[in-house]
Amino acid sequence: MGFNILSAEISHETNTFNIRPTDLQAFRDRYLLDGPAAIGAKGAKNTELAGLLDVGRAYDWAITHVISAAAGPGGRVTRTAFETLLAPLLDAAVQGGWDGVFLILHGAMVTEDHDDGEGEILRRLREVIGPDLPVAVTLDPHANVTGAMCDLAQILVSFTTYPHVDVRATGRRTAELLQRTMAGEIRPRTYRTHRPMLEEVNGGRTDIGPMIDRHAMARAFEARQDVYAISINGGFPCADIAEVGPTVLVTGAGETAHLTAMADELADDIWARRHEAFNPYLSPTEAAEIARGWRAGGGPLVIADYADNPGSGAYGDAPALLLALLEAEIENACFGPLIDAEAAAALQDKPIGRDVNLAIGGKTAPEFGGGPLDLTGTVTWRGEGRVVGDGPILGGQERSFGPTAVLRVAGIDVLIVSIAHQMLDLQQFRAFGIDPASKSVVALKSMQHFRAAFTPIAGRIIVCDTGALCTTRYDLLPYKNVPRPIFPLDKGTAV
Repeated sequence: MGFNILSAEISHETNTFNIRPTDLQAFRDRYLLDGPAAIGAKGAKNTELAGLLDVGRAYDWAITHVISAAAGPGGRVTRTAFETLLAPLLDAAVQGGWDGVFLILHGAMVTEDHDDGEGEILRRLREVIGPDLPVAVTLDPHANVTGAMCDLAQILVSFTTYPHVDVRATGRRTAELLQRTMAGEIRPRTYRTHRPMLEEVNGGRTDIGPMIDRHAMARAFEARQDVYAISINGGFPCADIAEVGPTVLVTGAGETAHLTAMADELADDIWARRHEAFNPYLSPTEAAEIARGWRAGGGPLVIADYADNPGSGAYGDAPALLLALLEAEIENACFGPLIDAEAAAALQDKPIGRDVNLAIGGKTAPEFGGGPLDLTGTVTWRGEGRVVGDGPILGGQERSFGPTAVLRVAGIDVLIVSIAHQMLDLQQFRAFGIDPASKSVVALKSMQHFRAAFTPIAGRIIVCDTGALCTTRYDLLPYKNVPRPIFPLDKGTAV
């Protein structure tokens, strides 16, 4: 029998500007599973847990996975939710007998009491297991990695792709390093460097732009002796906290200066290219004008509303782009998801084919993306919004939109949902009778993840900033706690 491994997943990306706290129900809405249920649901999918189990089988590990919990990005995690989710990990840790710990975290959790949620998880864990037991952590590359996280875990490894298609592979890489550490082959620690920025200017995109070269450089560095993993994190700018922004992590052993020099070289490149933006953000009106002239012979025009991305903690109910498309009289289009539980509930008892009038969207914070639209449309679908994805990211995993309806408004199929998810899989339209490939225009709420599934069907992709909560116009957000000066809030920022 191999080593005894304790593992847990507690994942949240916290938008501190979001006024809705993330409570236990928000975790239940995405997933809150005990160990056996998590292994059953996620153990063979594109997940970090699956990667851990792959390696565990290879080395005959005894793995005790105690919890998998994740909520959609939103406001600060409540004290009750945090303590409830952390309890199974600490209860198991205190039993002892572990050779190593494997944690599946996001890296950008902020709680009611702690600006560094992951740091607090690791601090509380170390109080139980002591300072020396190997701890390996997987991270999302939109982590705001803190000094405490690197001090408290020997191994931290982030996904290398955005869209995140290498999740299982990252689990494997991280678990392999844990195996080598427990076996005494290596004695790693993780070094961190950062620059005074809110985020890497292209949001960490790895399909185009400078991240391609940076990751090539990182893989070349990893070929050197005593360099085990290099993680490049674009950062998460919607967190008004002290340790925010892009970081480079080098997990290795040996001379500190040798390892930090690699991190600095990559971080310097992020800083030097901070003005190189590859996403030209259109206004809703500009996007609608392009849609007006689009002819979909080679596939639909895909319009992504970056600013109202539920995947970054936006409310997902901004109607500004929908209004612009309606005013431009766009036909054969779809739009979604529009997160409006009140409207979705009101449509559940309406017969299919019934014309209804109701207000949709814009009810949470009209100053971010516009107020409610009073519209008349035809109900074409309503029911429970269960989705089983078949794209590169979800790959068989299930998600629920909660009570869901489709309202056809003047040639646009509007997907109205109750539970916030960004659009990242074609099934999130198809499950509700909408075939995005057959549309002339597909308008969706997502930043980058949608590209994995939608690029193959798209004739063209454009992006839009509606002024919603995740706007790239950071001067519109009330930052108080980030260190100043910081780019781009302070244009003259220097290193």
